[in-house]
Amino acid sequence: MGREVSHEGDPMEEPGLRERVPHVVNTLVRRGLSFVAAEDAVQAALVRAVEVWPQDPPGNPTGWLVTAAWRAFLDQVRSDGARALREERSAVEPQPGAAPSRDDTLWLYFLCAHPALTPSSAVALTLRAVGGLTTRQIAEAYLVPEATMAQRISRAKQRIAGVGLDRPGTVTTVLRVLYLLFNEGYSGDIDLAAEAIRLTRQLTAQIDETEVSGLLALMLLHHARREARTGTGGRLVPLSEQDRGLWDTRLIAEGIDLLQKALARERRGEYQVQAAIAALHADAPSAEETDWPQIVEWYDDLVALTGSDVVRTNRAVALGEAEGPRAGLAALAAIDGTTPRYAAASAYLHERAGDLDIAAPAYAEAARRATSEAERVHLERQAVRLRGVQGWGRSGEGST
Repeated sequence: MGREVSHEGDPMEEPGLRERVPHVVNTLVRRGLSFVAAEDAVQAALVRAVEVWPQDPPGNPTGWLVTAAWRAFLDQVRSDGARALREERSAVEPQPGAAPSRDDTLWLYFLCAHPALTPSSAVALTLRAVGGLTTRQIAEAYLVPEATMAQRISRAKQRIAGVGLDRPGTVTTVLRVLYLLFNEGYSGDIDLAAEAIRLTRQLTAQIDETEVSGLLALMLLHHARREARTGTGGRLVPLSEQDRGLWDTRLIAEGIDLLQKALARERRGEYQVQAAIAALHADAPSAEETDWPQIVEWYDDLVALTGSDVVRTNRAVALGEAEGPRAGLAALAAIDGTTPRYAAASAYLHERAGDLDIAAPAYAEAARRATSEAERVHLERQAVRLRGVQGWGRSGEGST
C-alpha cells in the first residue's frame, strides 16, 4: 500500500462528499485496516466516484464510498499475491469489542496531529484525512509539485502507521495544526484560510473547549479583514490604512459573540487572548480610535501565557502606540533581535520617533527576513520611501 492516486477530475466537487471522508476512513479502520491502508483505499474510492456518480448517483453516498474503498483495498491486496490476501483477510476479520464507538472526524483530528509528525506533515495529513482534499489540491495550495506533496503525505502516514489508537495528539496540538493551516492563507484554487475555518467549525461542534471557540473567533475576526488587506496588484495594506468599510461585519459579530461566551467561562487561553486583541481592532471605528492601552493589557496576559518573544515584540509596538514610540523602543530593546518581525517593529517605531536614518535600513533588513513576497515588497517600499524623504531633506531643495 502507500501508493498515491493521481487523476484529472476533482471528486471533491460533489456536494457533501468531503464531509463523508472521515467517516469512511474510520469505518475501514474499525474493520481492521491500518490508517495508511484505509486512507489510500478512500482516495481510490473518491477517484472512482468522480467517474461514476455523474451518470449514476448513489442513493447512499456514504455506503457507496465504504464499499468502493473496501473493494479498492482488496484489489490492492490481490495484486500483492494470494498469500498476502489470506493474511490481510485474516487480519481484518471483525473482532468483538476491538473498535470502540467514537466520533470519526474528531478521532482523525487527533490522529493527524500526532506528536511524531512535523507541523507541516500534520497540516498536510489533516487536509487529506479530515479535509478530504486530494494530493493534487494540497500541492497546488502549497505551490509544490504533486509528487513532492505525495511523498510528504506518505511519510506522515508511515510515521503513524504503527501508532495505537490510544496515543493521539492533544487538543493543544490539534489547535496548533489548525492555526498553522489558517496562517497559510490562500494560494492556488484552495483557500486554506477558509478551509481552516471550516475544519475548526467542525471541531467546535464536537468538543467543548473554550480554546477551540477562541481559535474560531480569532480566525473569523482576522478573516473579516481579508478584502481590505490587499490593494492594487496585490499590494499589502497595513491595518491602520485599511478601508474598514470592506470588513465583513457579519464575521466580526460572530467572532465577538464566540469570544464573549468563551471568556465568560473563565478558562482563558492564548487563542482567546489573541481574539480579544483582534476584537478591539475590529471594534475601533478608525485606527486613531483604537483602544491601545487595553490592547497592551491583553498583550501582558498573552506574554504571561506564552513567554514568547514574538508576543513581546507585538506588545512593544502596541506600547509604542499607547505611550509613544520611545516607550515601545525601550520595550523592544529587551527582546532578542533575531525574533521574527523584530526588524519590522524596530523600523516602524524608529520612524514614528523620527529616527529616519535608523528606520530606513531597518525596513530593508526586515524585507530580507520577510516570509512572504507581499510582505517583502511592502517593507522594501517603506525603505525606499524613507530614503527618498531623507534625500529630499538633504538635497537643499526644501522639505515640508
